[in-house]
Amino acid sequence: MSKSWLTQEAADRLSAELANLETTGRSEIIKKIEAARAEGDLKENGAYHAAREEQGKIESRIRQLRHTLENAEIGTSPSNADGLISPGMKVTVEILGDKIEFLLGSREITSADLDVYSEKSPLGAAVFGAKVGEIKTYNAPNGKEVSVRIIKVEDYS
Repeated sequence: MSKSWLTQEAADRLSAELANLETTGRSEIIKKIEAARAEGDLKENGAYHAAREEQGKIESRIRQLRHTLENAEIGTSPSNADGLISPGMKVTVEILGDKIEFLLGSREITSADLDVYSEKSPLGAAVFGAKVGEIKTYNAPNGKEVSVRIIKVEDYS
């Protein structure tokens, strides 16, 4: 399994969210479940079922955060010295005449208003390892082949 890249800021933010969910989040949902359970018949108890569903979402997010943090390389973005696009880089491309700027990597890297594409997504896989000036193609979800011209690559900071 490949490691994903996270800034120290992103790792700290995710660690804080994980700590909050594992402590406060879990204890609050347990209180909600106990209060709803005390109301009686669980078959038709909407509050109980809603609390259990919320508990499932919390546990799922905890697993996702643990996995992300356990499989992350934390630090500064990879160097662009060789000119090759890699995760953790901000990429500007031209697709069908439109310029698009995005971050290649995990959505957890940034809280900024910047689109993020995984290196496993069709667009991410097409540009991964490419250089400025190259034209790559990928198959869009609708099945059409799309050409991408790489305009600019820079370290994400």
